[in-house]
Amino acid sequence: MSLFATLSRSVALAVMLVVTSPAALAQLEPTDEQRQAAVEIADSLRYGHYADVNFDEAWSEDAFQRYLDILDGQRSYLLRSDIDPYRHLETGMADAIFNGDLDDAFALYDTFSTRQRARLESLLAQLDEGLDFDFESDERLEIDREDAQWAHRMGELDELWRKRLKNDALTLALTDQDNELIENNLRQRYEGQLTRIKQTEPEDVFGVLMAAITSTIDPHTGYLSPRQGESFDIQMSLSLEGIGALLQSDGEYVKVSSLVPGGPAERAGVLEPADRIIAVGQEEGDMVNVVGMRLDNVVDLIRGPKGSVVRLDVVPAQAVDMTRSQTVEITRDTVSLEDQAAKGEVIEVQRDGEPHRLGVINIPTFYVDFDAWQAGEEEYRSTTRDVAREVERLKEEGVEGIVLDLRNNGGGALQEANSLIGLFIDRGPTVQVRDAQGRIQLYGDTEAGTLYDGPLGVLVNRLSASASEIFAGAIQDYGRGLVLGTPTFGKGTVQTLNDLSHGQIKLTRAKFYRISGDSTQNRGVEPDIIFPSLIDPDRIGESSLDNALAWDTVQNVQYRRYGEPETVLDKLIAQHDARAQDNPNFRYLERQSTLARQLREQHTSVSLNREQRQREMEAQEAEQLSLENQRRRALGLDELDEWMDARMEEPGGDAEEVDSTEDDATAVNRAEVLESAEVLLDYAHLLETRRLAAKR
Repeated sequence: MSLFATLSRSVALAVMLVVTSPAALAQLEPTDEQRQAAVEIADSLRYGHYADVNFDEAWSEDAFQRYLDILDGQRSYLLRSDIDPYRHLETGMADAIFNGDLDDAFALYDTFSTRQRARLESLLAQLDEGLDFDFESDERLEIDREDAQWAHRMGELDELWRKRLKNDALTLALTDQDNELIENNLRQRYEGQLTRIKQTEPEDVFGVLMAAITSTIDPHTGYLSPRQGESFDIQMSLSLEGIGALLQSDGEYVKVSSLVPGGPAERAGVLEPADRIIAVGQEEGDMVNVVGMRLDNVVDLIRGPKGSVVRLDVVPAQAVDMTRSQTVEITRDTVSLEDQAAKGEVIEVQRDGEPHRLGVINIPTFYVDFDAWQAGEEEYRSTTRDVAREVERLKEEGVEGIVLDLRNNGGGALQEANSLIGLFIDRGPTVQVRDAQGRIQLYGDTEAGTLYDGPLGVLVNRLSASASEIFAGAIQDYGRGLVLGTPTFGKGTVQTLNDLSHGQIKLTRAKFYRISGDSTQNRGVEPDIIFPSLIDPDRIGESSLDNALAWDTVQNVQYRRYGEPETVLDKLIAQHDARAQDNPNFRYLERQSTLARQLREQHTSVSLNREQRQREMEAQEAEQLSLENQRRRALGLDELDEWMDARMEEPGGDAEEVDSTEDDATAVNRAEVLESAEVLLDYAHLLETRRLAAKR
């Protein structure tokens, strides 16, 4: 009989021994500073938050459930009997926070921590005994238990962890590791998690509790500990030396939420949104397994001095099995204003044997050199000034239209989005901002004249957020141009950072609305012509976040429209669809996004039978490889033997890195830019045809 067959009994024994052991760690208790901060946070939420928060029993129930979800979202440590003594918080969480009475919430955390320690010590005990792996059964492991019921008996959790340990071992076995290496890697993982649990301090517990309290209201409101506040200040000053990636927790994993434009990770082209990082290493030495590690600890491992190298073991976003990882290297660096500057290029589009020139301006972020601006310098750098220079250059080169590329632009200075709109309209409102009291402030362009009044396109994707959405929405509302790409992020709220007696609170205070009256919140901006995307909106975007504020509307404002693109959309879409059917890159995007969605929907459990797991994994990757090689055959490129190789060979979409039209065709991301130019040329010709018809 294998050791897995007797695992439940030994786990239960280990749990009993640890729980009743007199050597258990001292219970963590809230400090007076944290009690006072909790009261201040409650007052801030009641009187300062944009939403009208009703701290009633229903809210308390939501907050209590949120706290449990953060502690044990997979229902794998706590028993129902562990939670029952704290059920009064379901109706009393609001009173507890407003009174600074945090003892019971801390005690619940301590119960959870005790269960965690017991479980990890039991797993380590199994490793010490040596594991006899049997991967021939027909068992399967459910991989998402967020909707599971709380276990009534320890035996239920023992069975779950028996399968989890078996799955952890099988995952490593599938990477051709022998038993000794598997046991060593698992021991390193579990010992690391256990060490971090034993190092838990009251501030850690307070941070988790306040995260539950604030995120019950909206995902962008949150408490920052004194340490986190210092880190936030460093990030805002752009002096942080790292890889330029924003990370977030995703269950046991750390996920890439977005890349900083112009940062080291984006320049290297080895990370993508929704990639999961499972290990971190420096230029030399062993990799550190970060599965189950706290987010701030992972960030500390990735940070480092400029010029140094960090290694990341990454599971690509499109991979459906955690065994499929690859190690990438990124040289740490700072992100300068020059790295984020707008840059233009000219693209030639062939029609009936004749070349046509279109301009494309990439705008990575909405930036302004605040120091130079406040000092009164005339030549300070900003998005609007840099784009204006690029527009003038493109006009001199005789382009027939201009595409503004806002893909992956997460926002920035609102004033820059406002002034940039002014380059393309002759005075008028640009955005409405509504505060918690219902007061609406209207921003607009007050300067007469336009810099460019020709055909205009705005290219966006799921990572275009905040100020990018304001710009795209205004161009669409004015009828000033076409919006192309995929629906945007949906970040339509405004936050302020307020000091507390202990730490800080980031508080949602206002909401953005388009001049049409529609909010950009949650829904984002819907393009006029939609391109397929590999970014899953269920995993990235405002609508994927728990408790995101809802979309709504306010009264529209008076503004003049510059055109009626909607009257020619049917024709433009038909022309685009015809090209997309003949474009290998667009066909790949469409089919790969559909396949990825299907695989995620089907991948609700994993087989613990080695041969079956291998077959399932190979079948999934065979489909992905087939799609990639169909694209490569159509482009006359060499086919790949492994699907994972596509990530390493894919050129970036940066204009300066593309040397020829032939190279352009190999980049999937580049296909969106080229097709945007094609669509804009169609639009320019339709406008010209209408102008001539009206003249006659």
